[in-house]
Amino acid sequence: MRKILIRGGRVLDPASDRDETADVLIEDGKIRAVGPSLDATDAEVVEAKGCWVAPGFVDLHTHLREPGQEYKEDIGSGGRSAVAGGFTSVACMANTDPVNDDPAMTDFILDRAQQSSPARVYPVAAATKGLKGKVMTEMSALKAAGAVAFSDDGKTIMDAAVMRHVLEYSKLVECPVITHAEDRKLVANGVVNEGPVSTKLGLPANPSLAEDVMVVRDLMLAEMVGAHLHIAHVSSKGAVAAIRAARERGVCVTAEVTPHHLALTDEAALGYDTNTKVAPPLRSAADVLACRAGLVDGTIDAIATDHAPHAVHEKDLEFTLAPPGLLGFETAFSVVMDLVRRSELSPLELMRRMSTNPAKIIDRPGGSLAVGELADVVILDPELRWVYDPAKGYSKSQNSPWAGKEMHGRVVATIVGGVPVYDVEHGVL
Repeated sequence: MRKILIRGGRVLDPASDRDETADVLIEDGKIRAVGPSLDATDAEVVEAKGCWVAPGFVDLHTHLREPGQEYKEDIGSGGRSAVAGGFTSVACMANTDPVNDDPAMTDFILDRAQQSSPARVYPVAAATKGLKGKVMTEMSALKAAGAVAFSDDGKTIMDAAVMRHVLEYSKLVECPVITHAEDRKLVANGVVNEGPVSTKLGLPANPSLAEDVMVVRDLMLAEMVGAHLHIAHVSSKGAVAAIRAARERGVCVTAEVTPHHLALTDEAALGYDTNTKVAPPLRSAADVLACRAGLVDGTIDAIATDHAPHAVHEKDLEFTLAPPGLLGFETAFSVVMDLVRRSELSPLELMRRMSTNPAKIIDRPGGSLAVGELADVVILDPELRWVYDPAKGYSKSQNSPWAGKEMHGRVVATIVGGVPVYDVEHGVL
């Protein structure tokens, strides 16, 4: 295996609360030493002066589209896009075609990832058969095949009794349940957040209450059965408040928020750009502030992209007809760096929410630069300015509201298991 010395960077290791200028020595796929002036004999030297060196990002919420919709993305292209964004591990949702509700499908995803993805891929299996919200999947068999969590993401389990049983069985297999919290009856055909923007656009509205009531329901069920509930893509101030109160009561709940729900309000949709159509929708400025505050105070544990590729012809439709979702991997770090620039989070705490915390939530390696840990590492230039062009990115799709925008801060290198897989000069290696 290769021996690599990353020299002179600002080492940010949330697992050990390390924030200092140091070298990082990688050998045989693992971290061998961290400290000043390490011996570079026989090592490839990567100069990191002026850069941050951190554990590789871990994304809890992605859509890799394979099998069934490979024209949008496949596991290989998704993995390449992931490492270009600094993500060394990604958890992929079950809403493929066919659905990942059977151990054979979990096996297929892991096999394809081993063959084609430079990033580690962790399957999230369906909580119910066919994502229909009626019959639970065989959780024990799916976990044995490699599933790290269970979710009907994209669909809400509307039947509270089914959700209760899903949580009960998830406790037995010791895996989190990831909930897509939207009351489908309240959402109806809504496509933008209910409020002044939906009125101006004349588009069907999706009220934040649809998220709030389902978050409260699922928190109550998790509290009753003592299971680990993970709430996906939190977007409303009501949801943040409910999660905060539940944590104070001792409920086993974790939560994530996306870069777009931290950075964009519903006003981004005023131009009818379908790349701003997401589920849950972009919310009000008050909701954005609440999500940022929740991330800062620990109510929300992690940043997850909800990377959701769609083909150009699918997004080039009327707003009501276009599918929800946007690309997330390659712009995530640049977008959330705003939290550091506004002094809401320190660099170390931002890394904790992008790496250490998400690795803990799915109980997988990562999130640490301690000696002996896997050498999954990202090198970041917090000051580099660049223009994002999704057509030159690694996803098969281009649906991003940041297309053509100047970004501030960029991933300059990614290492997975001690192997360089991306650098900003040469691209994916």
